[in-house]
Amino acid sequence: MIDLHNHSTKSDGTYTPRELVDYATKLGLSAFALTDHDTVDGLDEAIGYADDLRSGVCKVPEDIIAKKGQTPLIPEVIPGIEFSTEWEGTDIHVVGLYIDYKNPEFCGKLSGFIKSRDGRNKKMAEKLASLGIGITYEGMLSMFPNCVLTRAHFARYLLEYGYVKSSKEAFERYLGPGCPGYVPREKVTPTQAVEMTLIAGGIPILAHPLIYNLTNEKLRTLISEMKEAGLVGIEALYCTHTPADERYVRELAKSFDLLISGGSDFHGENKPGLFMGSGYGKLYIPDDVLKDLKKHHFG
Repeated sequence: MIDLHNHSTKSDGTYTPRELVDYATKLGLSAFALTDHDTVDGLDEAIGYADDLRSGVCKVPEDIIAKKGQTPLIPEVIPGIEFSTEWEGTDIHVVGLYIDYKNPEFCGKLSGFIKSRDGRNKKMAEKLASLGIGITYEGMLSMFPNCVLTRAHFARYLLEYGYVKSSKEAFERYLGPGCPGYVPREKVTPTQAVEMTLIAGGIPILAHPLIYNLTNEKLRTLISEMKEAGLVGIEALYCTHTPADERYVRELAKSFDLLISGGSDFHGENKPGLFMGSGYGKLYIPDDVLKDLKKHHFG
């Protein structure tokens, strides 16, 4: 079993990259992808720790071993990223798998992308402060060090300091489009995200295609544009998909000659009830999904 879509504390997850490795080991996953939003900062930690567990440099924690004395399977950590893009006014996410995250050209483009997000976060902090909320950009960085800030972090700040009673309320009152604390951000397009993934030698995947609520015609237009840019796969196996949803996305994949990908979109406590590997309990992503992606990519 595998999981090709997961987030750590380096973006808006609540597990550190190292904790994700331990969790995946405990679950018996053979591989998982770390796909933080618009950042690759957690990849060295996750990949290095998994390598150290395999080599014996680090001892496998007792609490993740299913049976005493048993040698656990240390999962392959797939270097990935999830780009936040925009297409015709709709947020579209693109996952990149097996990226060379140290490629100089890729890193340069990603750095510019992150600077754009930082500018937006500063403006959001200023807007919220003007509403009488005791918040500063520096305070956000202090509360969430060494990660790319997202609106989910602002929601946690508002919840932590008692301005809202839930993350949902934070988005509905302050952080969602049209709300007084919302600031739109300059985003790359889905085709640019595909191109950036290819620059890094990776596999571009259209993430959770049904959550965008696009019509069949619009979704096909989007996929067609991304396919022309080099799209390789689509996330047919996803935590919220019904059997009918999966069939529909598989049909789309067949129509556009795309490979199948799958992931839980695990965020830890930021998505309660959603688990790595199994999503909300019914998700199962077989190893063959990864084998097909590898075969296409590596030959």
